[in-house]
Amino acid sequence: MARKKKIINNLTITDIVPEGKGLGRKDDLVVFVKDVVPGDEVDVLIKRNKTAYKEGIAINFHKYSDLRVSAKCKHFDLCGGCKWQNITYDQQLAFKQKITQDAFDRIAKVPVGESFPIMGSDETYFYRNKLEYTFSTHRWLTKEEMENGRPESAAGLGFHLPGMFDRILDIDECLLQSELSNKIRNEVRKYAIEQKLEFYNIRSHQGFLRNLIVRNSVSTGEYMVILVLGHEEEQKRVEMLNFMVEKFPEISSLHYIINEKLNDSYADLDAILHYGTDFITEKMGDLQFRIGPKSFFQTNSNQAKRLYDLALEFADLQGTETIYDLYTGTGTIALYASQKAKKVIGIEVIKEAIDDAKKNAELNNIFHAEFFVGDMKDTLTEEFITEHGKPDVVLIDPPRAGVHADSLEVIKAANPEKIVYISCNPGTQARDVNILSDKYDVLKICPVDMFPHTFHVENVALLKRKTLE
Repeated sequence: MARKKKIINNLTITDIVPEGKGLGRKDDLVVFVKDVVPGDEVDVLIKRNKTAYKEGIAINFHKYSDLRVSAKCKHFDLCGGCKWQNITYDQQLAFKQKITQDAFDRIAKVPVGESFPIMGSDETYFYRNKLEYTFSTHRWLTKEEMENGRPESAAGLGFHLPGMFDRILDIDECLLQSELSNKIRNEVRKYAIEQKLEFYNIRSHQGFLRNLIVRNSVSTGEYMVILVLGHEEEQKRVEMLNFMVEKFPEISSLHYIINEKLNDSYADLDAILHYGTDFITEKMGDLQFRIGPKSFFQTNSNQAKRLYDLALEFADLQGTETIYDLYTGTGTIALYASQKAKKVIGIEVIKEAIDDAKKNAELNNIFHAEFFVGDMKDTLTEEFITEHGKPDVVLIDPPRAGVHADSLEVIKAANPEKIVYISCNPGTQARDVNILSDKYDVLKICPVDMFPHTFHVENVALLKRKTLE
């Protein structure tokens, strides 16, 4: 017998929680709902029934929130990239401020000396410097296409639909990257269809065209394109890459990658240069950073500088400090901080990122920054600190999962005067702050909006060693 569907009627959404879900309460029930806004009144189909809470989707709207605005993107209803486009930007910032503060109140459970207003982004559209698209034999078909009979070809180039590993939304226009990025994507798709090139089938793991990555430098105007192929077909590959070179003279760096694996990751694969330089250059203040096809760089370049300026303002460097930059990536913030420090040590698990960091140090004539490859919990040891010197300031910018517990204990044992903790997940940041709170006070926090129209938020926290009484 089919299980009866559980529906909660006339639920008023009163708040937004981390990961962007709406929260409503009905009698003693706590209900989390996707794709709603505080002020909406909805009927909810329960998809997950837990003792402490329920999760569901809105199946009927009785009233729309006054906070709603019309989304600019034509793909908004299906694309999962910018779920908050239908909320005013001021209100987005207010929600992100609240999410950050709630994390410290509920999880860190420590007093915060000063909470600064969130730093909004000057650019709320066309702010990204990198987007990755997927070729697929199974694009999402419109209602009209379904009603009029399936089209001869369902090939598309775009983003994965939320929750659907094997379906992509064919994108005509994305408002996150520059107009040239849109033109490149659309012309590449048109060429591929006209030439009857085989798009990738993620179900069978077969096909020629797999991914298209477009990167650009905001400061220099350079463009890099990476074409990822499911297998090698030299003539087709060369003809397609030459088409891009001829069609778009703005492309200064064109690469291809052959990915025959069952997943889309390409960090362990060779990126082969077809045309132009093997990198593009982004400037940040007085520094230059070479960005290769697999380099990590903050995807909102202008806001990244403001984020790093804030971190250094919190650190209040005097030029005499030894700094440890943990999870240094390509060394961007380490090199940025080196301008006001005596010595900088960067640690990162990805070898290619450390290679980039060393090249960027050389490019900028910075000789007092050292970079080391290794897993944080294995590399950051008491022996390492004894060899390279005790840190006065520790900069932390970890993945969403936060800092390993062993590494937190080593940081505490190193006893730096200050810790500047940058996080893309205020929840795990607050958890780590709680662990550090026996030795450190939280003097300041300030959220930074790196990704307008999404629920993601960065937060910068300044921790200072407690004074012995």
